[in-house]
This record gives sequence, structure tokens and C-alpha cells, in this order.
Amino acid sequence: MTRLDIRQLNDELPFGARISGVTMGNVGDADVQQQMRDTFEDRGMIIFEDVEQSEDMQFAISEVFGPSQDYAIKNSDFEAKGKAGLITFAAEEKASTVIETGGRVIAGHVPWHFDACYAEKLNRAGVLRIVVNSPEEGMTGFGDGVQIYNALSPEWRAKAEVIDVVYWQYNMYHEQRFGMPEDFRLVQLAEASEQLFEASRDIPRTVHPAVWQRKTGEKVLHVSPWQADGVAGQPGAEGDARLEELIQEMKSVIQPYWHHWKPNDMAIWDNWRFVHSASGYDPKYARDARRTTIQGDYGLGCYESDWKKPAEAMA
Repeated sequence: MTRLDIRQLNDELPFGARISGVTMGNVGDADVQQQMRDTFEDRGMIIFEDVEQSEDMQFAISEVFGPSQDYAIKNSDFEAKGKAGLITFAAEEKASTVIETGGRVIAGHVPWHFDACYAEKLNRAGVLRIVVNSPEEGMTGFGDGVQIYNALSPEWRAKAEVIDVVYWQYNMYHEQRFGMPEDFRLVQLAEASEQLFEASRDIPRTVHPAVWQRKTGEKVLHVSPWQADGVAGQPGAEGDARLEELIQEMKSVIQPYWHHWKPNDMAIWDNWRFVHSASGYDPKYARDARRTTIQGDYGLGCYESDWKKPAEAMA
């Protein structure tokens, strides 16, 4: 039996793990796979260290947790040329989407979000590797919805538990409606992002609960400021204010882990439990990230047209 080297992400955080010892030679072994799955279920995200940096290895790790699926938006430039189920987030020097905020001009920034919130079926997880990273910054942040929920006051937990959030793919960058810095300015929109906006206009809105409960009994605050479009059943200023207040409270209690990528890292995170973010980097650099997406559905999302909720949601 192969015993993997499994360690906590760090001593301060109640989530995350580091695993060393996964190779192409043992990733198919039942005992190795069980150790990986058990760690994922318990800790929610894993940094695989000193792992082979190949497409085959990325898919091999992915398939331990379930079959892969294609990108939710078809015919986009993010779909990698090659094996189905791999997407690429890449930009050449000075060609990425660029924003200004906090006195910094940065490329490749993506705020806190969970993947495909605009889809009614929520994929299980993502596996990410960085092919080309900027020499500075270029970090990926992870926030645990269990930690966030537990850090909320009883009052805020009660408020959050009766909110269902509406999402729309179009609400990105300068069109993001919630959790936006006051000094945000769009400097440059990449061609791929322009295409994504056009592809998003006709995608129907979806609804996901702000809080849900895992089989373990833990409750998860699961809200994506990126692509949020309001509170289901409460359109208009009052509902928008409720959601903005919740997002600001979420930001005030989150204890994120920001990962500084090393050349032989890969990461997986539970998309039903975590939000994640890209810190951004200096626009003069290039970056190339590759992600596989693992099939799944927690069964709580729906299209807005199919949404039904008790009266307390509108109270």
C-alpha cells in the first residue's frame, strides 16, 4: 500500500491540504485514490506538490474524483485545442483584460466566485495547473464556505439562510453588480472576454441558495459576487441592498488562502463548498492556466423561471 504524504495547508486554516507522492505510476491505484478522495471530502481543497506537469497527469488526477465535462459555454476561445474537457485561460503580454483598482493596474484579476454559477447544474470541482505564470503575483485565492458560515454572527446566518441568489453570466468585469470596489476602472477588455460577453447575453439566469448543508451536517455560505444578479423573489433596490450587505459581511469574515504557484503544483477545490479568485498580475507579463472540470451536481440550483421559494425569502 502506498502512503501519500498528506499535510495540512497551514496551521491557521481549518481547510485545505498538501499532498506529495502522486505519480502517473500510482494514481490509478485504489488505495492512492481513496486517500485523495478522503482528503478532498474532509479538507475541501488540495495542493498537489511535485507532480508531473502534463495534460495526461492533470486528467488522471481529475478522473479520481469523477468524469470531466466540457466548458459550460460552447464555442468559446477558452476551450483548449486538444482533449475534450480542458479549458485554457491564457493571455500574451499586454493582451489580457486589464483593470485598475486600489491604485494598481492589473491583468487577469477575477473576483471571488464559484465556477458556472450561471448553470443550473453545479459542477463538482476543478483541477488547475499553471503552464506559464508571471514572475510576480499571479496567485490563486481559495475561500471555504464552511469557514465563512461559521464566522458569521447568528443574525447574519439567519439572514443568509433565507436568501436565494440569482446569477447571470453577463455580469463580469465592468458589468459586475455586487461586491465591486468603488475605484474600479476597466482599462482593457481582451478579445476572448468580448466574445464571452456576446455569448452570455442570451443565457438564462439561474438561482442557487446562499446557504446549503453538506451530508456531514456542515453548513456552507456559497455566494459568488462575480455574476450575481440579485435576490430571487425580491428584484429591485431592497433585494440588491440585502445581497450587497451579505457579500460585504462575507468579505469581512473570510479567511482566504492565497497560493503562490510553484512549477510542479496542481490544485483541486470543491466547487460546491469553495469560492476562489485570481489575484492578477502585471499586464506586461503573459500567463497560461489550464483547468479540467469535474462533473457533478448538488441538486439545489435551477433556472430562474423554475424557481419557487417560501414567503420568508421575501420578508
